[in-house]
Amino acid sequence: MFLAADSGSVLSLDLSPVDLALMLIYFSFVLGIGFALKRAVKSSLDFFLSGRSLPAWVTGIGFISANIGAVELLGQSASGAQYGAAMVHYFWIGAIPAMVFLGIVMMPFYYGSKVRSVPEYLRLRFDPKAHLINAITFVVGSMLIAGVNLYALSIVLEALLGIPLIVAIVLSATFVLSYILLGGLTSAIYNEVMQFFVVLIGMVPLTIIAIKETGGLGGLFDRLGGENGRAFVEPWTGTGVGGSSPIGDWIGIILGLAFCLSFGYWTTNFAEVQRAMAAKDSNSARLTPIIGAYPKTFVPLITILPGMAALVLLPGIGTPGSGLEYNDAIPALMDKYLPPGVLGVAVTGLLAAFMAGMAANVSSFNAVFTYDLWQDYIRPGRPDHYYLVVGRWVTVGGVGVAVLTALIASGFSNISNYLQTLFSFFNVPLFCAFIIGMFWRRATKSAGFWGILAGTVTAVTVYALYKLDVLHFRSDLHETMWGSIAAFAAGAIAMVLASLREPRKTDAELHGLVYGMEIRDASDTAARPWYRSPVILGIGVLVLNAGLYVGIYAI
Repeated sequence: MFLAADSGSVLSLDLSPVDLALMLIYFSFVLGIGFALKRAVKSSLDFFLSGRSLPAWVTGIGFISANIGAVELLGQSASGAQYGAAMVHYFWIGAIPAMVFLGIVMMPFYYGSKVRSVPEYLRLRFDPKAHLINAITFVVGSMLIAGVNLYALSIVLEALLGIPLIVAIVLSATFVLSYILLGGLTSAIYNEVMQFFVVLIGMVPLTIIAIKETGGLGGLFDRLGGENGRAFVEPWTGTGVGGSSPIGDWIGIILGLAFCLSFGYWTTNFAEVQRAMAAKDSNSARLTPIIGAYPKTFVPLITILPGMAALVLLPGIGTPGSGLEYNDAIPALMDKYLPPGVLGVAVTGLLAAFMAGMAANVSSFNAVFTYDLWQDYIRPGRPDHYYLVVGRWVTVGGVGVAVLTALIASGFSNISNYLQTLFSFFNVPLFCAFIIGMFWRRATKSAGFWGILAGTVTAVTVYALYKLDVLHFRSDLHETMWGSIAAFAAGAIAMVLASLREPRKTDAELHGLVYGMEIRDASDTAARPWYRSPVILGIGVLVLNAGLYVGIYAI
């Protein structure tokens, strides 16, 4: 329910005993999975990469579940309320093509070279400088993003228990820490599989009810289009240069979002790639992101649509004095419309999603810190058990840092804007180094370092100039698109200039690391049915995507 306060309304979720019982049962299962898998963790490879033993359907669902965290449920629903239907671009061209590209083209490099992390690939392709700068930026970025999921988790706990935000943050962090420490990545992935289905069970009924309460899809779109303009309900309307689309122009959407931001996130973010690396063979690793792409295609239906409905059903949301920020759209709709029992499942789904997102970032953080910083630069040459122990302590430290970064995230009314800014800082310059390094053999050892450095500095500079009103964009999201284009261009120029100063690596040094020289195992060449083919399944999900774009204009 919404409790009145002097400053306006504040979000407070009123759960029945049935709801609370369902939540307790779920959390018991989460911890039970951790305890059950504890015995399977005997080496650092088991803890960080699940011993490379999981089937494609498990890693595929884990891949997408790790992404359906605060970014999706709170962030994209908030953006649906703030920006409208144009946010589908962040899925249908801002995610799916990159996920297909990762599965078909890039996973053979990651899996075939047997690297244990994304930064380790850079060390092999370029040099230790590129490896070190990527490891450092990834550690910083993953902790900032983990803080976003922790903050989102604490919002719900604060509303449930009526406790201060900082207490809710610490309580949430302790729970996620417990099951990662017990079972490592395997525990995280199997919990992500369970969390994926819990999220669906909670969000699908909410979406149906919200759309029905607004008079159906046609009624919702007609009303919002009349109040906010057609660009609010039609993704491509107003995307011309100088147009009225709230998220930006078609140049920024295609080059900035669909290429730089999307490929930068999905192909180089170790929190996602780590799930594919845990697969049992190369073909399963390639299938992982493509299997995840199918449910990802439909995620806008349970995030953006409820967010748009919230504008009608929660009058004043996002306006000063209302007591409801855009981030509150989903929890507030749940509390207003879901009956006891269903509300418990839905809130459990929210908590599950946020835990999955945080666990993904913490589990990838501990792998990169332990392998790419501690083992390579601080304490090399120690026994494997030593690094397993270090990894567990790093997990504790990482969760502690996430508590601090959650307080940073609490300062943003729309966490999706904050996350896209982080992606433009950390992922786009890295993608520039990867894509050029993989497809241009002439790129030299130092090119990777200079590309990442130049791209990161450029992205931060564009953002700073925007905040200082020197540069002007339609919205924060529009800035991240053009900031990403600038970062990629600067990184590419820096890589070319650096490569002109020194000789390239030999073909023997590049074996397994560049296009045309990748290493494939028997699972890639063996005869298999069509439903095990990454190419066929990848084409299928791209066709499905195009159909959904057409369908939205038929509403």
